[in-house]
Parts: sequence; structure tokens; C-alpha cells
Amino acid sequence: MISQEQKSRTRQSGRARIGLAMAGGGPLGAMYEVGTLAALADCLDGVDLNDLDTYVGVSAGALVAAALANGIPPAEMCRIFIETEPGERERPLPPGVFMRPAFGEFARRLASLPPLIAGAIWQYLTHPGQRNVFAAFERVTRALPTGIFDGNQIDERFAETFSNPGRSNDFRKLRRKLFLVATDLESGKAVKFGAPGWDNVPISKAVQASAALPGLYPPVEIGGRYYVDGALKKTLHASVALEQGVKLVLAVNPLVPYDSDLPVTPHAHAPRRLIEGGLPAVLSQTFRSIIRSRMQSGLERYSVEYPDADIVLFEPNRDDAEVFFTNIFSYSSRRRLGEHAYQKTRKELFLRRHELAPIFARHGITLKLDVVTDPARHLVRGTRLRPLPRGPMAVQRQLEHTLGDLERWLKHHAARAA
Repeated sequence: MISQEQKSRTRQSGRARIGLAMAGGGPLGAMYEVGTLAALADCLDGVDLNDLDTYVGVSAGALVAAALANGIPPAEMCRIFIETEPGERERPLPPGVFMRPAFGEFARRLASLPPLIAGAIWQYLTHPGQRNVFAAFERVTRALPTGIFDGNQIDERFAETFSNPGRSNDFRKLRRKLFLVATDLESGKAVKFGAPGWDNVPISKAVQASAALPGLYPPVEIGGRYYVDGALKKTLHASVALEQGVKLVLAVNPLVPYDSDLPVTPHAHAPRRLIEGGLPAVLSQTFRSIIRSRMQSGLERYSVEYPDADIVLFEPNRDDAEVFFTNIFSYSSRRRLGEHAYQKTRKELFLRRHELAPIFARHGITLKLDVVTDPARHLVRGTRLRPLPRGPMAVQRQLEHTLGDLERWLKHHAARAA
């Protein structure tokens, strides 16, 4: 609870400066983020997620941040992504939109193949002293597509969404600051679309650029330069919000490495060992491990560079098989993932309440414990989650969560005292 003195201090100092930082994670990550944000919107009193000071989005998080900055509440995003019904003004945005083959890219690369092959043959025949089939035909690799899926669908669909009344596809016309981070392919530098000099780019095009993961989507041309996924530089880019003077950053990261030794009960689609999941499981685990380690390093650095600011991170647990093994092409799985993130975040708010309550209080925010603990609350209609595991192992895991909460609380206060 916030004391009257704290409330008075908040009123005197003006509106709390709060920002949001959203990491990437593909269509699956976006749905997890929507479920998490919906839980925060329901459970936090004193903050409006559509009226923050600064929004920062990277990759899939860019589309979620752009939607929030455009006044689309998390519950409405849930309907757009998961369960839009006939008669609603928004067209659904199924993950299939992100998976349409890049036929235009395929055609362009195929057209470049004959001259490349001819050049390779000429190189091989005219340099008898340096005959090497692999070296001569190396140039043929230039005909390989730079991406599998068509990212233009992202631009088109979000341009349509942001053209509705009360919304804008122009950074300069938004009420609050929005930054969507991409990476310049030629220089490797991070670019903050929405910052001065970069705010003339349509928001939908910036979303496409920020989400252009190399290998999956072709680089996006903007102003004669090519841009790819902003997560290549950093995972969260929370520093973008901190540089704007924000004192509290709510951060969501949907991708964490999976620890197959932790689950109390086996998941229906989880192999006994990750190696049994083949290349997709190995690549997913590798990618998640890299970005999680990099993000952790960044958070530790921010605590030193911005000691008067708070960053509260929400992400899946290391034993969350529901997130790691969800099939994003399945409608029921998408519904289940959104609900799973919603319930997991409410549970986390309860488990971390002793750590989070004083942090939130400094920024005029309180936890609505009646909502946090309400067993009847759901995000997606008709969704039922697996019953919580029972028995000695479940008790042990609950104890571990509680001790982890206590450890974080002690570290936080020790850092404050130092």
C-alpha cells in the first residue's frame, strides 16, 4: 500500500515517468508479450499502458510497442492476434501473415542465376592454373534468397491497422515517444526509428525493418539503406527509454533458454532431451541462450549507469515447456499461449509481491491483489490450463520460487543501501 505521504510526494513531483521495453521473439513472442501486458494492465493500479512516456520495441516487440503507443489496449491486441470475432472493427492478424513465402525475392534471385553461372564457368575455363570448382562457383551463392518469408505483409497489415480513426502511422503525430530499433545492414549500427531524423519513416515500415530477422525475412530498404532485426545489437534496448529520463521501465522478454532438468511434470510435446528435438530445438536453445546472456549483462550495466531508475523484467521461467514447444501455427496453441502468459504473470506478481511492491510504490503504482489472486480471471474465453502439479516436487518448486523472491528482495535493498 502507498502511504498518504508517498501519494502526496507523487502528486507534487508530477506524473511518474514510466517506459516500456519489449524484446523480440517472433509471432510466438508477440503473443506471449500480449498475454503478459494484459495481466499487468489488469493487476497494476496507477499506470495506463497506453499512456506511458516512452515505448521501445525490438523485432516482434516492435509491433506490440507500436500498437500500445497507438492506443490499442492489450485486451484488444489479444483479440486481433488470437480470437477476433465477426463484426469487430479489427481484422485478425494470424501468425500466417508472418509466414507468407517471399515469392518476389525468390523471382529476383532466380533471374540473377543464369549470368552468375555463366560467369562462374568463364572463370573456371579461363584460369586453368587456378581451377577450383568451389572457388569458381562461389559467386553462384549470390543467387540465394536473403529471406524465406515476405516481410511486406507486416508493413501492409499494420499500415491498415494504424490508419483507423484515433491512430497514426506517423511517429511525429503520436502523443507519446515511440522508438523502434533496427540494425543497419551495411554498418552494423543500431538505428532508432522515431528519434529525430528517423521519425519520417512510417511506423509500419519501421516495424517491418525491426522484425526482419536475417535468413527469415529479406532486409528492408528505407531511404536507400537496408535494415534488419534490431535484436542483432541488443535484446531489449531499455537504455533508449532510460536516456529519455524514464525512472521505471517495464520490460518483457519472451525468450529464455529451456532447462529440461527442471519440469515437475512432463509436457505433452517435449522430448526427454532437447537433442531429440532435432535442429529446430538446438537452434532455438542456442539463440535463446545468447540473447538471454546478453540481456542480463545489459541489465547489470544499466543498474550502474542509471542507479536512480528501476527496471522490472517479466519473462518465462526456465522450465516453461509451454512456451518453448508451442506450435505457433495451431489456433488452439495460440489461444493457450496467450492465456498461459496471462496466468503466469499474475502468479509471478503474487510471488514477487514483496520485492515489487516497494518498487512500484516509488512510482505511484500499487498491486491489485484481489485481481492478482482471483481464480476466475481469464484472458481468452474457454481456455483451460493444466492443473497445477501437486506432491513433494511441487512443494519444493514453490519453496524455490519463494526463496528466489527473498534473494532478489535482499539484493535489491543491498544495492540501494550501497
